[in-house]
Amino acid sequence: MALEAAHGAWTLSDDPGRFDVARGHAWISGESYWANDIPLDVFERSIANSLVVGAYDAEGRMGAMARAVTDRATFAWICDVFVEQSLRAAGMGKALMTYLMAHPDLQGLRRVHLATRDAHGLYARYGFSPLTGLDRWMEIRNRDVYAG
Repeated sequence: MALEAAHGAWTLSDDPGRFDVARGHAWISGESYWANDIPLDVFERSIANSLVVGAYDAEGRMGAMARAVTDRATFAWICDVFVEQSLRAAGMGKALMTYLMAHPDLQGLRRVHLATRDAHGLYARYGFSPLTGLDRWMEIRNRDVYAG
């Protein structure tokens, strides 16, 4: 059963049937700094295997999205937080974070991570702080994976 919450005239929902894949892909592949040019099939797999939230107006048009990659038991990585330009001063980013942080599937987790280039102040309001134990973390990073 989908979890819904109101933010003014907008409804936030984790119902995958409401999620506008084409709109989300246009935002993430065309306007984000973190996944520019992500192929549609890769984006579709990413949302199919994540907890995905959309913000919808009364006509069902999606105006914002966020995704949590999670096992729903120990870990979550919040990513692909995107708010349409016209809604960025309307508190939609805060509404998405409030929704995610209260979501039943994300309670009692040992770790919740995210990365941001420019929204540290927003995420700090929800308890996020710089990564600790950097000497323990490793990664494989392919910056050109979507370039073909």
